[in-house]
Amino acid sequence: MVETATKESNIVVSSVGLVKEFRDFWNRPKAKAVNDLDFEVREGEVLGLLGPNGSGKSTTVKMLLGLLYPTAGRLTVFGKSPRDVDTKRLIGYLPEESYLYKYLTAYETLDFFGSLFNLSGLERRKRSEQLLEMVGLSHAKNRPVGEFSKGMSRRIGLAQAMINDPSLLILDEPTSGLDPLGCREVKDLIHMLKKRGKTVIVTSHLLSDIEDVCDRVIILYGGQIRAQGTLNELLTIEGTNRITTPQLPPEVMEKVLAILRSSLSDDQFKVDHPRMSLEDFFLDVVNKAQSESVETYGARSGGHIAEYLSADAQEESARELLDSLTKKDKEAEKPQEPVAEAPKIDTKALEDLSDDLLRRKKQKKEEPESPKIDLSEANEKLKDILSPKDSK
Repeated sequence: MVETATKESNIVVSSVGLVKEFRDFWNRPKAKAVNDLDFEVREGEVLGLLGPNGSGKSTTVKMLLGLLYPTAGRLTVFGKSPRDVDTKRLIGYLPEESYLYKYLTAYETLDFFGSLFNLSGLERRKRSEQLLEMVGLSHAKNRPVGEFSKGMSRRIGLAQAMINDPSLLILDEPTSGLDPLGCREVKDLIHMLKKRGKTVIVTSHLLSDIEDVCDRVIILYGGQIRAQGTLNELLTIEGTNRITTPQLPPEVMEKVLAILRSSLSDDQFKVDHPRMSLEDFFLDVVNKAQSESVETYGARSGGHIAEYLSADAQEESARELLDSLTKKDKEAEKPQEPVAEAPKIDTKALEDLSDDLLRRKKQKKEEPESPKIDLSEANEKLKDILSPKDSK
């Protein structure tokens, strides 16, 4: 019973009999984009959602975001309806096309999206700076995004999807328009998020990218699941073997070939040298150019993963909070400096002075022709009473 509850708590997305049917103006069925989908996505999993154009990928993603409502079936995200507002705070989304306000700068764009999640000004500034560094756009933070190339727009789009540190990240064609350098950085980011226990759903037509990052894939066709499983389950070719060795001396290689030929014909085996991927070769060329300080005005290699996205971010934040509370406690324990006591006033002298002034006033009324009262002496006495000199 406990094990079942634990499994259910780890389910981020659950779809049962999911159907989405589009209708025309007269409410007649026009197209069934999604037809009876059953699948689950668990916490910490990277899922690839694949299929040709019109297979139902984007429709499924829009239903996950609450932008479309299912015709039939049940769909939950974090155990709630996709339209639940609190659920949306946990989701980051990079659409297939980067919809940005072209008159805002890169920094203002991230600050705006951060304000939508009610982040404080200090937190928005810190995250924006870190994200711009991460996607390699720190040097262009004050440029309007309307001037950006498609690849640079994708980079700032990825940054805005991460501003709220989402628990579920949905990336629709994340490497579209990116150079190989940006593609590698996106894949590195996905690997890091997986280590943190985040859940990522990726849709892409670049199958090599999916193969590099995904734990499991779902392949759609005609709105239905045609295949799903881990990459190892789907891609392993049974009945064949592959052996990789270091460079062998010629005499050893001849012995190996003789053994193979004794059991197999020449068309049943192949011997060649392994090759590095074109992506690895491309990145090697770019890294050499950067090491030589070659100047470029386009997107640059991104920096480290944003600090608040790292695995130690929450621990560091908790440590800072503990330090601040400890500091306040220590300040409260410090002995307070003594406050100087107010000087004591001679109330008897003050009463005598008041009586003297009243007596003189009365005397003036009785003797109209008497000279005016000189108050300078009384003022001096009042100053002495209110501000007595310190006795030595």
